[in-house]
Amino acid sequence: MKKGVWMLLFLCSVSGVFLIMFTYDWQREDSAVVKYFPLDDSKGFQSVETKLSLLQESDEDEYEILWETRSELEDPVYLRQDVTLLYVDGRLKGLLSKWKENGQNIFQETTIHGEDSSHFQAITFHHGELHYPDDVIKSIQQMSSAELYVIDSPHTPLESFQDPDDSNQKEWKGTLDHATNQQLQYSWAQLLQHYGIDRNLYEEVPLTQLNNYMTKPFPNLTIEQTQQVLGQLWEGLYRNYVLNVNDNNENLSLKSLVPLILLDKKGTHLIVVYEDAKGNKQRLLQRYPTYSND
Repeated sequence: MKKGVWMLLFLCSVSGVFLIMFTYDWQREDSAVVKYFPLDDSKGFQSVETKLSLLQESDEDEYEILWETRSELEDPVYLRQDVTLLYVDGRLKGLLSKWKENGQNIFQETTIHGEDSSHFQAITFHHGELHYPDDVIKSIQQMSSAELYVIDSPHTPLESFQDPDDSNQKEWKGTLDHATNQQLQYSWAQLLQHYGIDRNLYEEVPLTQLNNYMTKPFPNLTIEQTQQVLGQLWEGLYRNYVLNVNDNNENLSLKSLVPLILLDKKGTHLIVVYEDAKGNKQRLLQRYPTYSND
């Protein structure tokens, strides 16, 4: 089995962020990781979904958001896991993660407190591990995502939308997107300059938009190769990014912005850059497997 190579390049020690919810089934010691295995073409998810919904206005300038994820299989598999990350105006707001041994379906939900007009984005990695005779292990994977704009203006009733329907919603979407993008682009530019990365050599993908690559390939890769790299990418993200959210979340102010994934245009590697909750710069490097041209 060909595997990609992950390298974690530290500038400083990794810190974490505020934790909304983090649940595990600790029935085995190595369950605290996502592991990539060759994908099983004979199995797949029946359905996956990530959903964000405005519940109600809880107070003046305050409201509640329902955050849900679900995934369904036809039959139980050896191990199931879903992990989902929520960003609000580009900043990490929370994490949900759940494991099941001999699991089939996973459902997670929690409510998020919101204030003022905001843009909510969630991305979820759905994963399953299948064991066959003769120590053959395979995996299945899928991603889903959701976004929600909430307009909390003193001049209009509280409302939410995914896609703008009128000129007012379009204006609010543009305002919120501009503010978030300015903040992210500044942070990413600082990271790229710090590590001496030439952005012209890469295709740039915010983590919140990674779901787009379930149906299109990375540069110079096939769809099948892309799926392998995606599985290995989530393995690396889980070990080096997600787990540190849980390990170091106490009494930390929210500073972690959406990580930027840089896809090498020649199709040899990818880089993930981000700042952790303490503002420390971090870089992850994933080298792709060597693929033949056959």
